[in-house]
Amino acid sequence: MRPLDVDEPTAVGPYRLLGRLGSGGMGRVYLGRSAGGRTVAVKIVHPHFALDEEFRARFRREVDAARRVGAAWTAPVLDADPEARVPWVATAYAAGPSLTAAVADGGPLPVHSVRALGAGLGEALAAVHELGLVHRDVKPSNVLLTLDGPLLIDFGIARAVGGTSRTESGEGTASLTSTGVSVGSPGYMSPEQILGKGVTGAADVFSLGAVLAFAATGTPPFPGDSSAALLYKVVHEEPRLDALDGDLRDLVAACLAKDPAARPAPGEVARRLAPEGAARLVSGGWLPGALVERVSRSAVQLLNLEAADASAPGPVSGPVGFSSPSVGAPDANGGAADPGVFGPAPVMPTPTAANVPGPRDGDRPPSPAPGKLSVSVAATSTREGEGRRGRRISCTVALAVAGAMAAVTVGSVFVLDLLPGGGSDDNADDGGRNPSATAPSEPGSDGGGRPVPGRYLGTWEGQAVAVEGNLPLGTFRLTVREAAVGARLGTLRHTDLFGGTCDDVLTLKKVTGKQVVASAVGAEGNRDVCNQARHTVLLTPVGDDLRYESDSEDSGRPKARLSKVG
Repeated sequence: MRPLDVDEPTAVGPYRLLGRLGSGGMGRVYLGRSAGGRTVAVKIVHPHFALDEEFRARFRREVDAARRVGAAWTAPVLDADPEARVPWVATAYAAGPSLTAAVADGGPLPVHSVRALGAGLGEALAAVHELGLVHRDVKPSNVLLTLDGPLLIDFGIARAVGGTSRTESGEGTASLTSTGVSVGSPGYMSPEQILGKGVTGAADVFSLGAVLAFAATGTPPFPGDSSAALLYKVVHEEPRLDALDGDLRDLVAACLAKDPAARPAPGEVARRLAPEGAARLVSGGWLPGALVERVSRSAVQLLNLEAADASAPGPVSGPVGFSSPSVGAPDANGGAADPGVFGPAPVMPTPTAANVPGPRDGDRPPSPAPGKLSVSVAATSTREGEGRRGRRISCTVALAVAGAMAAVTVGSVFVLDLLPGGGSDDNADDGGRNPSATAPSEPGSDGGGRPVPGRYLGTWEGQAVAVEGNLPLGTFRLTVREAAVGARLGTLRHTDLFGGTCDDVLTLKKVTGKQVVASAVGAEGNRDVCNQARHTVLLTPVGDDLRYESDSEDSGRPKARLSKVG
Protein backbone atom coordinates (compact mmCIF):
# COMPACT_ATOMS: atom_id res chain seq x y z
CA MET A 1 0.00 0.00 0.00
CA ARG A 2 1.22 3.49 -0.87
CA PRO A 3 0.63 6.63 1.22
CA LEU A 4 -1.84 9.13 -0.18
CA ASP A 5 -0.30 11.77 -2.44
CA VAL A 6 -1.05 15.43 -1.84
CA ASP A 7 -3.44 15.50 -4.83
CA GLU A 8 -5.51 12.53 -3.64
CA PRO A 9 -8.71 12.64 -1.56
CA THR A 10 -8.65 11.78 2.12
CA ALA A 11 -12.28 10.68 2.23
CA VAL A 12 -15.00 9.38 -0.04
CA GLY A 13 -18.57 8.94 1.10
CA PRO A 14 -18.46 7.95 4.80
CA TYR A 15 -14.98 6.42 4.54
CA ARG A 16 -11.65 7.88 5.60
CA LEU A 17 -8.97 6.84 3.12
CA LEU A 18 -5.80 5.44 4.67
CA GLY A 19 -3.71 4.72 1.59
CA ARG A 20 -3.75 3.61 -2.03
CA LEU A 21 -3.77 -0.12 -2.70
CA GLY A 22 -3.44 0.09 -6.46
CA SER A 23 -4.46 1.79 -9.66
CA GLY A 24 -5.52 0.57 -13.06
CA GLY A 25 -7.28 1.43 -16.25
CA MET A 26 -10.75 1.85 -14.70
CA GLY A 27 -9.86 3.56 -11.45
CA ARG A 28 -7.95 3.59 -8.20
CA VAL A 29 -8.43 1.35 -5.17
CA TYR A 30 -7.96 2.74 -1.68
CA LEU A 31 -7.91 1.25 1.78
CA GLY A 32 -10.73 2.90 3.71
CA ARG A 33 -12.14 2.92 7.22
CA SER A 34 -15.71 3.65 8.27
CA ALA A 35 -16.67 5.73 11.29
CA GLY A 36 -17.51 2.47 13.05
CA GLY A 37 -14.03 1.08 12.41
CA ARG A 38 -14.73 -1.33 9.54
CA THR A 39 -11.95 -1.64 6.99
CA VAL A 40 -13.02 -1.56 3.35
CA ALA A 41 -11.57 -1.41 -0.14
CA VAL A 42 -12.91 1.64 -2.01
CA LYS A 43 -12.69 1.71 -5.80
CA ILE A 44 -13.02 5.16 -7.38
CA VAL A 45 -13.39 5.29 -11.15
CA HIS A 46 -11.20 7.62 -13.19
CA PRO A 47 -12.80 11.05 -13.68
CA HIS A 48 -12.91 10.83 -17.47
CA PHE A 49 -15.07 7.71 -17.21
CA ALA A 50 -17.50 9.60 -14.96
CA LEU A 51 -18.25 11.95 -17.86
CA ASP A 52 -19.20 9.00 -20.07
CA GLU A 53 -22.92 8.39 -19.63
CA GLU A 54 -22.67 4.90 -21.12
CA PHE A 55 -20.01 3.99 -18.58
CA ARG A 56 -22.05 5.51 -15.74
CA ALA A 57 -25.13 3.50 -16.74
CA ARG A 58 -23.08 0.32 -16.96
CA PHE A 59 -21.54 1.06 -13.58
CA ARG A 60 -25.02 1.30 -12.05
CA ARG A 61 -26.02 -2.08 -13.50
CA GLU A 62 -22.82 -3.73 -12.35
CA VAL A 63 -23.11 -2.39 -8.79
CA ASP A 64 -26.67 -3.74 -8.67
CA ALA A 65 -25.43 -7.12 -9.88
CA ALA A 66 -22.59 -7.20 -7.37
CA ARG A 67 -24.94 -6.34 -4.49
CA ARG A 68 -26.89 -9.50 -5.27
CA VAL A 69 -23.82 -11.67 -4.75
CA GLY A 70 -23.57 -12.61 -1.09
CA ALA A 71 -22.24 -16.13 -1.29
CA ALA A 72 -19.35 -17.58 0.65
CA TRP A 73 -15.93 -17.17 -0.95
CA THR A 74 -16.80 -13.73 -2.34
CA ALA A 75 -16.04 -10.21 -1.08
CA PRO A 76 -19.42 -8.51 -0.60
CA VAL A 77 -20.28 -5.02 -1.80
CA LEU A 78 -20.97 -2.90 1.28
CA ASP A 79 -21.66 0.52 -0.14
CA ALA A 80 -21.65 2.41 -3.44
CA ASP A 81 -22.67 5.68 -5.02
CA PRO A 82 -23.09 5.34 -8.79
CA GLU A 83 -24.57 8.86 -8.89
CA ALA A 84 -21.59 10.55 -7.23
CA ARG A 85 -19.61 13.16 -9.08
CA VAL A 86 -17.10 10.36 -9.60
CA PRO A 87 -18.75 6.97 -8.93
CA TRP A 88 -17.30 4.69 -6.29
CA VAL A 89 -17.94 1.31 -4.69
CA ALA A 90 -16.78 -0.12 -1.36
CA THR A 91 -16.28 -3.83 -0.70
CA ALA A 92 -15.20 -5.78 2.34
CA TYR A 93 -11.43 -5.72 2.72
CA ALA A 94 -9.59 -8.99 3.26
CA ALA A 95 -5.97 -9.22 4.32
CA GLY A 96 -4.25 -11.49 1.87
CA PRO A 97 -2.37 -11.38 -1.43
CA SER A 98 -3.82 -12.08 -4.82
CA LEU A 99 -3.09 -15.46 -6.33
CA THR A 100 -0.84 -13.66 -8.81
CA ALA A 101 1.27 -12.13 -6.04
CA ALA A 102 1.39 -15.33 -3.99
CA VAL A 103 2.68 -17.39 -6.91
CA ALA A 104 5.16 -14.68 -7.90
CA ASP A 105 6.57 -14.57 -4.36
CA GLY A 106 6.45 -18.23 -3.40
CA GLY A 107 5.92 -20.29 -6.54
CA PRO A 108 3.11 -22.75 -7.28
CA LEU A 109 0.72 -23.76 -4.52
CA PRO A 110 0.79 -27.32 -3.11
CA VAL A 111 -1.88 -29.71 -4.36
CA HIS A 112 -3.92 -29.48 -1.14
CA SER A 113 -4.09 -25.69 -1.49
CA VAL A 114 -5.05 -25.92 -5.16
CA ARG A 115 -7.91 -28.31 -4.35
CA ALA A 116 -9.23 -25.99 -1.64
CA LEU A 117 -8.84 -23.03 -3.96
CA GLY A 118 -10.76 -24.70 -6.77
CA ALA A 119 -13.49 -25.98 -4.47
CA GLY A 120 -14.07 -22.54 -2.96
CA LEU A 121 -14.12 -20.78 -6.32
CA GLY A 122 -16.38 -23.48 -7.76
CA GLU A 123 -18.89 -22.99 -4.95
CA ALA A 124 -18.70 -19.20 -5.37
CA LEU A 125 -19.36 -19.41 -9.12
CA ALA A 126 -22.22 -21.85 -8.60
CA ALA A 127 -23.90 -19.30 -6.32
CA VAL A 128 -23.24 -16.49 -8.79
CA HIS A 129 -24.71 -18.48 -11.67
CA GLU A 130 -27.80 -19.34 -9.65
CA LEU A 131 -28.50 -15.60 -9.57
CA GLY A 132 -28.44 -15.53 -13.36
CA LEU A 133 -25.07 -13.74 -13.44
CA VAL A 134 -21.77 -14.49 -15.13
CA HIS A 135 -18.58 -13.08 -13.57
CA ARG A 136 -16.69 -12.93 -16.91
CA ASP A 137 -13.30 -11.98 -15.42
CA VAL A 138 -12.10 -14.89 -13.27
CA LYS A 139 -8.31 -14.62 -13.21
CA PRO A 140 -5.46 -14.88 -10.65
CA SER A 141 -5.47 -11.19 -9.75
CA ASN A 142 -9.20 -11.43 -8.95
CA VAL A 143 -8.63 -14.18 -6.40
CA LEU A 144 -7.46 -13.32 -2.88
CA LEU A 145 -5.87 -15.85 -0.56
CA THR A 146 -6.95 -15.27 3.03
CA LEU A 147 -6.55 -17.42 6.11
CA ASP A 148 -10.29 -18.14 5.98
CA GLY A 149 -10.20 -19.33 2.39
CA PRO A 150 -10.08 -17.99 -1.16
CA LEU A 151 -12.16 -14.99 -2.15
CA LEU A 152 -13.44 -14.19 -5.64
CA ILE A 153 -13.50 -10.43 -6.06
CA ASP A 154 -14.30 -7.68 -8.54
CA PHE A 155 -17.65 -8.25 -10.17
CA GLY A 156 -17.01 -5.06 -12.14
CA ILE A 157 -17.92 -6.65 -15.47
CA ALA A 158 -20.42 -9.25 -14.27
CA ARG A 159 -23.46 -9.33 -16.49
CA ALA A 160 -26.81 -11.01 -16.43
CA VAL A 161 -27.04 -14.07 -18.64
CA GLY A 162 -28.62 -13.07 -21.93
CA GLY A 163 -27.66 -9.42 -21.54
CA THR A 164 -26.18 -7.75 -24.58
CA SER A 165 -22.43 -7.38 -24.53
CA ARG A 166 -21.45 -6.49 -28.07
CA THR A 167 -20.80 -3.19 -29.69
CA GLU A 168 -22.91 -2.24 -32.68
CA SER A 169 -20.24 -3.57 -35.02
CA GLY A 170 -18.98 -6.29 -32.72
CA GLU A 171 -20.37 -9.40 -34.33
CA GLY A 172 -17.72 -12.08 -34.03
CA THR A 173 -15.55 -10.13 -31.60
CA ALA A 174 -15.21 -9.75 -27.87
CA SER A 175 -17.14 -6.87 -26.38
CA LEU A 176 -15.41 -3.51 -26.28
CA THR A 177 -17.04 -0.55 -24.56
CA SER A 178 -16.76 3.02 -25.78
CA THR A 179 -14.30 3.67 -22.98
CA GLY A 180 -11.85 1.21 -24.53
CA VAL A 181 -12.21 -1.33 -21.74
CA SER A 182 -13.23 -4.75 -22.93
CA VAL A 183 -14.70 -7.56 -20.93
CA GLY A 184 -12.35 -10.33 -19.96
CA SER A 185 -8.61 -10.91 -19.67
CA PRO A 186 -6.35 -12.43 -22.34
CA GLY A 187 -5.25 -15.95 -21.49
CA TYR A 188 -8.20 -16.48 -19.14
CA MET A 189 -11.11 -15.58 -21.42
CA SER A 190 -13.02 -18.46 -22.96
CA PRO A 191 -12.99 -18.96 -26.74
CA GLU A 192 -16.65 -18.00 -27.05
CA GLN A 193 -16.02 -14.85 -25.03
CA ILE A 194 -13.16 -13.85 -27.34
CA LEU A 195 -15.22 -14.49 -30.46
CA GLY A 196 -18.24 -12.61 -29.14
CA LYS A 197 -20.53 -15.63 -29.08
CA GLY A 198 -23.09 -16.16 -26.33
CA VAL A 199 -21.42 -16.07 -22.91
CA THR A 200 -22.85 -18.34 -20.23
CA GLY A 201 -21.60 -19.69 -16.92
CA ALA A 202 -19.43 -22.12 -18.90
CA ALA A 203 -17.15 -19.18 -19.72
CA ASP A 204 -16.41 -18.76 -16.01
CA VAL A 205 -15.61 -22.48 -15.76
CA PHE A 206 -13.05 -22.12 -18.56
CA SER A 207 -11.44 -19.23 -16.67
CA LEU A 208 -11.51 -21.27 -13.46
CA GLY A 209 -9.61 -24.08 -15.19
CA ALA A 210 -6.95 -21.62 -16.35
CA VAL A 211 -6.67 -20.20 -12.83
CA LEU A 212 -6.19 -23.68 -11.32
CA ALA A 213 -3.51 -24.51 -13.89
CA PHE A 214 -1.69 -21.29 -12.99
CA ALA A 215 -1.97 -21.96 -9.25
CA ALA A 216 -0.64 -25.53 -9.58
CA THR A 217 2.20 -24.86 -12.04
CA GLY A 218 3.10 -21.20 -11.71
CA THR A 219 2.48 -20.59 -15.41
CA PRO A 220 -0.72 -19.99 -17.37
CA PRO A 221 -1.98 -22.78 -19.62
CA PHE A 222 -1.80 -20.50 -22.65
CA PRO A 223 1.59 -18.74 -22.45
CA GLY A 224 2.37 -15.82 -24.73
CA ASP A 225 4.13 -12.49 -24.85
CA SER A 226 1.33 -10.40 -26.33
CA SER A 227 -2.42 -10.17 -25.93
CA ALA A 228 -2.95 -10.98 -29.59
CA ALA A 229 -0.90 -14.18 -29.32
CA LEU A 230 -2.74 -15.22 -26.16
CA LEU A 231 -6.15 -14.70 -27.71
CA TYR A 232 -5.16 -16.72 -30.77
CA LYS A 233 -3.86 -19.61 -28.64
CA VAL A 234 -7.00 -19.76 -26.52
CA VAL A 235 -9.17 -20.05 -29.62
CA HIS A 236 -6.99 -22.34 -31.76
CA GLU A 237 -4.53 -24.27 -29.58
CA GLU A 238 -4.69 -26.77 -26.74
CA PRO A 239 -3.58 -25.76 -23.22
CA ARG A 240 -0.19 -26.76 -21.87
CA LEU A 241 -0.89 -29.03 -18.91
CA ASP A 242 2.26 -31.17 -18.92
CA ALA A 243 3.13 -30.19 -15.33
CA LEU A 244 -0.21 -31.50 -14.04
CA ASP A 245 -1.12 -35.13 -13.49
CA GLY A 246 -3.83 -37.36 -12.06
CA ASP A 247 -7.40 -36.31 -11.48
CA LEU A 248 -6.43 -32.64 -11.15
CA ARG A 249 -5.14 -32.64 -14.71
CA ASP A 250 -8.27 -34.39 -15.96
CA LEU A 251 -10.50 -31.84 -14.25
CA VAL A 252 -8.53 -28.82 -15.51
CA ALA A 253 -8.53 -30.23 -19.04
CA ALA A 254 -12.31 -30.67 -18.87
CA CYS A 255 -12.74 -27.06 -17.73
CA LEU A 256 -10.59 -25.87 -20.64
CA ALA A 257 -12.59 -27.69 -23.32
CA LYS A 258 -13.19 -25.50 -26.38
CA ASP A 259 -16.84 -26.56 -26.46
CA PRO A 260 -18.77 -24.86 -23.62
CA ALA A 261 -21.18 -27.79 -23.44
CA ALA A 262 -18.31 -30.18 -22.65
CA ARG A 263 -17.22 -28.32 -19.53
CA PRO A 264 -18.40 -29.36 -16.06
CA ALA A 265 -20.66 -27.11 -14.02
CA PRO A 266 -18.92 -25.13 -11.26
CA GLY A 267 -20.74 -27.13 -8.59
CA GLU A 268 -19.39 -30.34 -10.11
CA VAL A 269 -15.87 -28.87 -10.09
CA ALA A 270 -16.23 -28.12 -6.40
CA ARG A 271 -17.54 -31.61 -5.59
CA ARG A 272 -14.76 -33.36 -7.50
CA LEU A 273 -12.12 -31.36 -5.63
CA ALA A 274 -13.76 -31.44 -2.20
CA PRO A 275 -16.51 -34.07 -1.81
CA GLU A 276 -17.24 -32.85 1.72
CA GLY A 277 -17.23 -29.16 0.76
CA ALA A 278 -14.60 -26.46 0.49
CA ALA A 279 -15.07 -25.39 4.11
CA ARG A 280 -13.85 -28.77 5.30
CA LEU A 281 -10.58 -28.41 3.38
CA VAL A 282 -10.08 -24.82 4.48
CA SER A 283 -10.80 -25.48 8.17
CA GLY A 284 -7.85 -27.83 8.42
CA GLY A 285 -5.44 -25.15 7.26
CA TRP A 286 -5.21 -24.69 3.54
CA LEU A 287 -2.26 -22.36 2.89
CA PRO A 288 1.45 -23.28 3.07
CA GLY A 289 3.29 -22.00 6.13
CA ALA A 290 5.28 -19.27 4.39
CA LEU A 291 2.10 -17.79 2.94
CA VAL A 292 0.32 -17.95 6.29
CA GLU A 293 3.18 -15.93 7.79
CA ARG A 294 2.92 -13.28 5.08
CA VAL A 295 -0.84 -12.96 5.42
CA SER A 296 -0.52 -12.65 9.20
CA ARG A 297 2.15 -10.00 8.84
CA SER A 298 -0.04 -7.93 6.51
CA ALA A 299 -2.92 -8.19 8.99
CA VAL A 300 -0.68 -6.88 11.78
CA GLN A 301 0.43 -3.99 9.59
CA LEU A 302 -3.21 -3.16 8.95
CA LEU A 303 -3.95 -3.09 12.67
CA ASN A 304 -0.99 -0.78 13.24
CA LEU A 305 -2.23 1.49 10.47
CA GLU A 306 -5.72 1.65 11.96
CA ALA A 307 -4.30 2.38 15.41
CA ALA A 308 -2.35 5.30 14.00
CA ASP A 309 -5.44 6.52 12.17
CA ALA A 310 -7.74 6.29 15.20
CA SER A 311 -6.42 9.52 16.69
CA ALA A 312 -6.89 11.50 13.47
CA PRO A 313 -9.90 13.85 13.16
CA GLY A 314 -12.88 12.46 11.29
CA PRO A 315 -13.40 13.42 7.66
CA VAL A 316 -16.23 15.34 6.18
CA SER A 317 -18.29 12.87 4.19
CA GLY A 318 -18.62 13.45 0.48
CA PRO A 319 -17.89 11.89 -2.87
CA VAL A 320 -14.48 12.27 -4.42
CA GLY A 321 -14.18 14.95 -7.07
CA PHE A 322 -12.31 15.38 -10.31
CA SER A 323 -8.58 15.96 -10.29
CA SER A 324 -8.99 18.93 -12.62
CA PRO A 325 -10.36 21.93 -10.73
CA SER A 326 -11.89 23.25 -13.94
CA VAL A 327 -14.45 20.44 -14.12
CA GLY A 328 -17.58 21.41 -12.29
CA ALA A 329 -16.04 24.56 -10.79
CA PRO A 330 -18.09 27.79 -10.62
CA ASP A 331 -17.52 30.16 -13.51
CA ALA A 332 -15.41 33.29 -13.27
CA ASN A 333 -18.47 35.39 -12.39
CA GLY A 334 -19.43 33.19 -9.50
CA GLY A 335 -22.18 31.47 -11.46
CA ALA A 336 -23.35 27.91 -11.09
CA ALA A 337 -21.13 25.01 -11.93
CA ASP A 338 -21.33 23.29 -15.26
CA PRO A 339 -24.51 21.15 -15.40
CA GLY A 340 -22.39 18.04 -15.97
CA VAL A 341 -21.17 17.94 -12.36
CA PHE A 342 -22.56 15.47 -9.86
CA GLY A 343 -21.57 16.65 -6.41
CA PRO A 344 -19.29 18.64 -4.11
CA ALA A 345 -15.52 18.82 -4.22
CA PRO A 346 -13.42 16.09 -2.62
CA VAL A 347 -11.99 16.21 0.87
CA MET A 348 -8.36 16.91 0.11
CA PRO A 349 -5.32 16.99 2.43
CA THR A 350 -3.79 20.32 3.34
CA PRO A 351 -0.29 20.51 1.81
CA THR A 352 2.41 20.80 4.42
CA ALA A 353 6.16 20.45 4.42
CA ALA A 354 5.65 16.92 5.67
CA ASN A 355 3.50 15.67 2.81
CA VAL A 356 4.76 17.61 -0.20
CA PRO A 357 6.92 15.20 -2.21
CA GLY A 358 10.56 16.12 -2.53
CA PRO A 359 12.69 15.89 -5.65
CA ARG A 360 12.66 12.51 -7.36
CA ASP A 361 15.52 10.73 -9.05
CA GLY A 362 14.63 10.94 -12.71
CA ASP A 363 11.32 9.59 -13.88
CA ARG A 364 11.56 5.98 -12.81
CA PRO A 365 9.54 4.59 -9.91
CA PRO A 366 11.46 3.14 -6.98
CA SER A 367 12.23 -0.55 -7.14
CA PRO A 368 10.12 -2.72 -4.86
CA ALA A 369 11.71 -3.89 -1.67
CA PRO A 370 12.81 -7.53 -1.63
CA GLY A 371 10.11 -9.83 -0.39
CA LYS A 372 7.43 -7.16 -0.64
CA LEU A 373 3.92 -8.60 -0.27
CA SER A 374 1.38 -7.18 -2.71
CA VAL A 375 -2.19 -7.06 -1.44
CA SER A 376 -4.81 -6.93 -4.18
CA VAL A 377 -8.45 -6.14 -3.64
CA ALA A 378 -9.57 -5.66 -7.22
CA ALA A 379 -8.73 -6.52 -10.77
CA THR A 380 -7.05 -3.19 -11.22
CA SER A 381 -5.02 -3.20 -8.04
CA THR A 382 -1.48 -4.36 -7.25
CA ARG A 383 2.09 -3.71 -8.15
CA GLU A 384 2.67 -7.38 -8.58
CA GLY A 385 4.45 -8.73 -11.60
CA GLU A 386 6.39 -5.50 -11.79
CA GLY A 387 9.05 -5.70 -14.41
CA ARG A 388 9.75 -4.58 -17.90
CA ARG A 389 7.78 -7.22 -19.78
CA GLY A 390 5.88 -4.67 -21.85
CA ARG A 391 5.67 -4.86 -25.60
CA ARG A 392 4.35 -2.54 -28.22
CA ILE A 393 2.44 -5.02 -30.34
CA SER A 394 3.43 -4.52 -33.95
CA CYS A 395 0.81 -3.66 -36.51
CA THR A 396 1.83 -6.70 -38.56
CA VAL A 397 1.26 -9.17 -35.74
CA ALA A 398 -2.01 -7.54 -34.73
CA LEU A 399 -3.43 -7.65 -38.23
CA ALA A 400 -2.30 -11.22 -38.81
CA VAL A 401 -4.19 -12.43 -35.77
CA ALA A 402 -7.09 -10.18 -36.67
CA GLY A 403 -7.42 -12.03 -39.94
CA ALA A 404 -7.49 -15.36 -38.16
CA MET A 405 -10.08 -14.30 -35.59
CA ALA A 406 -12.17 -11.85 -37.59
CA ALA A 407 -10.99 -9.02 -35.30
CA VAL A 408 -8.41 -8.47 -32.62
CA THR A 409 -9.82 -7.49 -29.29
CA VAL A 410 -8.31 -7.59 -25.87
CA GLY A 411 -9.36 -8.19 -22.32
CA SER A 412 -9.92 -5.91 -19.38
CA VAL A 413 -7.28 -3.56 -18.21
CA PHE A 414 -4.54 -4.95 -15.99
CA VAL A 415 -2.25 -3.30 -13.49
CA LEU A 416 -0.22 -0.19 -14.16
CA ASP A 417 2.80 1.26 -12.47
CA LEU A 418 2.82 4.89 -11.41
CA LEU A 419 5.42 7.36 -12.52
CA PRO A 420 6.29 10.13 -10.08
CA GLY A 421 4.17 13.21 -10.62
CA GLY A 422 5.81 16.30 -11.98
CA GLY A 423 5.20 19.75 -13.25
CA SER A 424 3.13 22.52 -11.76
CA ASP A 425 -0.49 23.61 -11.58
CA ASP A 426 -1.97 23.67 -15.05
CA ASN A 427 -3.90 26.81 -14.13
CA ALA A 428 -0.79 28.68 -13.08
CA ASP A 429 0.32 31.79 -14.91
CA ASP A 430 2.94 31.23 -17.58
CA GLY A 431 5.05 34.05 -16.23
CA GLY A 432 8.05 33.35 -14.06
CA ARG A 433 8.82 29.98 -15.59
CA ASN A 434 12.29 28.60 -16.01
CA PRO A 435 14.14 30.85 -18.47
CA SER A 436 15.37 27.79 -20.33
CA ALA A 437 11.82 27.24 -21.54
CA THR A 438 12.22 30.21 -23.89
CA ALA A 439 15.27 28.88 -25.68
CA PRO A 440 15.37 29.49 -29.45
CA SER A 441 13.49 26.99 -31.58
CA GLU A 442 14.92 24.84 -34.29
CA PRO A 443 14.93 26.42 -37.76
CA GLY A 444 11.55 26.55 -39.42
CA SER A 445 9.53 25.70 -36.28
CA ASP A 446 6.31 27.57 -35.62
CA GLY A 447 6.51 29.28 -32.27
CA GLY A 448 9.16 26.93 -30.94
CA GLY A 449 10.58 29.70 -28.79
CA ARG A 450 7.49 29.98 -26.61
CA PRO A 451 7.52 28.28 -23.18
CA VAL A 452 5.56 25.09 -22.69
CA PRO A 453 2.16 26.37 -21.49
CA GLY A 454 1.07 25.36 -18.02
CA ARG A 455 -1.90 23.65 -19.70
CA TYR A 456 0.40 20.77 -20.67
CA LEU A 457 2.40 20.35 -17.47
CA GLY A 458 1.76 17.57 -15.00
CA THR A 459 0.91 13.88 -15.13
CA TRP A 460 -1.71 12.50 -17.53
CA GLU A 461 -3.22 9.04 -17.80
CA GLY A 462 -5.59 7.15 -20.08
CA GLN A 463 -6.21 4.12 -22.26
CA ALA A 464 -4.33 3.78 -25.53
CA VAL A 465 -5.33 2.15 -28.80
CA ALA A 466 -3.53 1.37 -32.05
CA VAL A 467 -4.33 0.15 -35.57
CA GLU A 468 -7.02 2.78 -36.15
CA GLY A 469 -8.55 2.13 -32.74
CA ASN A 470 -8.94 -1.62 -33.24
CA LEU A 471 -6.22 -2.75 -30.85
CA PRO A 472 -6.31 -1.55 -27.22
CA LEU A 473 -2.75 -1.35 -25.86
CA GLY A 474 -3.26 -0.77 -22.14
CA THR A 475 -2.51 2.36 -20.12
CA PHE A 476 -0.40 5.36 -21.09
CA ARG A 477 0.92 7.58 -18.28
CA LEU A 478 2.56 10.78 -19.50
CA THR A 479 4.57 13.20 -17.38
CA VAL A 480 5.27 16.63 -18.94
CA ARG A 481 7.69 19.13 -17.43
CA GLU A 482 9.06 22.54 -18.38
CA ALA A 483 11.68 22.23 -21.10
CA ALA A 484 13.59 24.15 -23.74
CA VAL A 485 13.56 23.05 -27.35
CA GLY A 486 15.98 20.16 -27.65
CA ALA A 487 15.74 19.31 -23.95
CA ARG A 488 13.93 16.52 -22.17
CA LEU A 489 10.20 17.27 -22.03
CA GLY A 490 9.10 14.26 -19.99
CA THR A 491 8.39 10.55 -20.07
CA LEU A 492 5.69 8.15 -21.19
CA ARG A 493 5.13 4.85 -19.45
CA HIS A 494 3.14 2.24 -21.39
CA THR A 495 1.71 -0.48 -19.15
CA ASP A 496 0.45 -3.31 -21.27
CA LEU A 497 -2.47 -5.61 -20.56
CA PHE A 498 -0.27 -7.93 -18.49
CA GLY A 499 1.29 -5.25 -16.29
CA GLY A 500 4.57 -5.13 -18.22
CA THR A 501 6.03 -1.70 -18.91
CA CYS A 502 7.99 0.18 -21.54
CA ASP A 503 9.25 3.73 -21.05
CA ASP A 504 9.75 6.45 -23.67
CA VAL A 505 11.76 9.64 -23.19
CA LEU A 506 10.28 12.72 -24.87
CA THR A 507 12.39 15.61 -26.19
CA LEU A 508 10.75 18.94 -27.04
CA LYS A 509 10.81 19.84 -30.76
CA LYS A 510 8.49 22.81 -30.89
CA VAL A 511 5.46 24.50 -29.35
CA THR A 512 2.69 25.95 -31.52
CA GLY A 513 -0.48 27.72 -30.60
CA LYS A 514 -2.42 24.47 -30.84
CA GLN A 515 -0.07 21.65 -29.80
CA VAL A 516 3.29 20.51 -28.53
CA VAL A 517 5.52 18.45 -30.81
CA ALA A 518 8.11 16.08 -29.35
CA SER A 519 10.37 13.29 -30.47
CA ALA A 520 10.30 10.10 -28.42
CA VAL A 521 12.65 7.15 -28.09
CA GLY A 522 12.71 4.06 -25.89
CA ALA A 523 14.45 4.63 -22.56
CA GLU A 524 17.70 2.93 -21.67
CA GLY A 525 17.04 -0.16 -19.61
CA ASN A 526 13.92 -1.21 -21.51
CA ARG A 527 13.81 -4.89 -22.31
CA ASP A 528 14.33 -5.89 -25.90
CA VAL A 529 10.61 -6.51 -26.38
CA CYS A 530 10.00 -2.75 -26.18
CA ASN A 531 9.96 -0.62 -29.32
CA GLN A 532 13.06 1.59 -29.06
CA ALA A 533 12.71 3.34 -32.45
CA ARG A 534 12.51 7.12 -32.54
CA HIS A 535 9.12 8.57 -33.45
CA THR A 536 7.23 11.86 -33.35
CA VAL A 537 4.56 12.61 -30.76
CA LEU A 538 1.86 15.28 -30.94
CA LEU A 539 0.18 16.53 -27.75
CA THR A 540 -3.05 18.44 -28.33
CA PRO A 541 -5.46 19.83 -25.69
CA VAL A 542 -9.02 18.50 -25.99
CA GLY A 543 -11.23 20.15 -23.41
CA ASP A 544 -9.67 19.33 -20.05
CA ASP A 545 -7.84 16.34 -21.52
CA LEU A 546 -4.75 15.88 -23.64
CA ARG A 547 -4.69 13.90 -26.87
CA TYR A 548 -1.55 11.84 -27.50
CA GLU A 549 -0.71 10.77 -31.05
CA SER A 550 2.38 8.90 -32.27
CA ASP A 551 3.54 8.26 -35.83
CA SER A 552 5.24 4.97 -34.87
CA GLU A 553 4.23 2.50 -37.59
CA ASP A 554 5.77 -0.43 -35.70
CA SER A 555 3.44 0.25 -32.80
CA GLY A 556 0.36 0.77 -34.96
CA ARG A 557 0.36 4.59 -34.63
CA PRO A 558 -0.87 4.67 -31.00
CA LYS A 559 -3.37 7.24 -29.82
CA ALA A 560 -4.72 8.02 -26.37
CA ARG A 561 -6.95 10.56 -24.68
CA LEU A 562 -5.33 11.34 -21.36
CA SER A 563 -6.86 12.92 -18.25
CA LYS A 564 -4.80 14.87 -15.76
CA VAL A 565 -4.08 12.94 -12.58
CA GLY A 566 -1.27 14.99 -11.03
